[in-house]
Amino acid sequence: MIYSTIIIAFHVRGYSLMIINNVGYNHNHDADFFINRPKGSGDFLLLLLKTDALFTLNGKNIKVDKNSLFIYKKGTPQYYRCIPQEIFSNDWIHFLFENDEEQEFLSRGIPYDTPIKIDNLYFLSFCIKSLAYETYSTNLYKNDNIYKYMFLMFNKISEELNNNSTIIPGTYYEMLSTIRNKIYSRPYELRTIESTAHEVRMSKSNFQLQYKKHFGVSFIQDLINSKMEYAKKLLLCTNLSISSISKQCGYKHYAHFTRQFKKNNGVTPMEYRRSKG
Repeated sequence: MIYSTIIIAFHVRGYSLMIINNVGYNHNHDADFFINRPKGSGDFLLLLLKTDALFTLNGKNIKVDKNSLFIYKKGTPQYYRCIPQEIFSNDWIHFLFENDEEQEFLSRGIPYDTPIKIDNLYFLSFCIKSLAYETYSTNLYKNDNIYKYMFLMFNKISEELNNNSTIIPGTYYEMLSTIRNKIYSRPYELRTIESTAHEVRMSKSNFQLQYKKHFGVSFIQDLINSKMEYAKKLLLCTNLSISSISKQCGYKHYAHFTRQFKKNNGVTPMEYRRSKG
């Protein structure tokens, strides 16, 4: 069963949200199935594998077991195919993030371009099936429902990653994920590339390379993002002054905090507080 050429722009509180280009549920391919997209598909691609498959990653062919998930980042070459003389079965979603959605996704610690073993494949497949059927419904809140199905899946994937060693061996994910969780749980702590690379016993250059590869964002930008998310929570949920909030987020200089906030959010901290009040 395939659902294709579906363009869905969600609108919540006046903002355009996630775009779903097409969806496939429980689709079986013949033994000659082969995807060859040197420039990717022009969007993000989530694959839920129900059979074993062969992937080409960084020039190497690897076998990815069934009951695995794979999310191609936009622009990543896509090469995957059947195991010789076997069928290929999967669910898939082609989608695009809008506004701050990608940052929200990345904060869950889910890596791009990396096979992830999934314990509860049935539940994720159910979500994809529901997402596809919801698209053709006349339900009053179908757009909101589809958006929430996507992030429900992301939440469940993140929970599996945090509760189990679900990343296929041979990656730095577990070690880097620990660092990322520290950044987002304690954004006020003073950190540098050098000190954090030393913490995980990696060279500075390799640490930066692997961090960007696994999370799709540089370490420094992710550090800033964690501070910005914390600042926005304090702005909305407390009566602290902007100066106090800048200190709570680990900034020594108030002016630096306000410049960085406006650069990342398009408005000053005070404007953000007023607009959400």
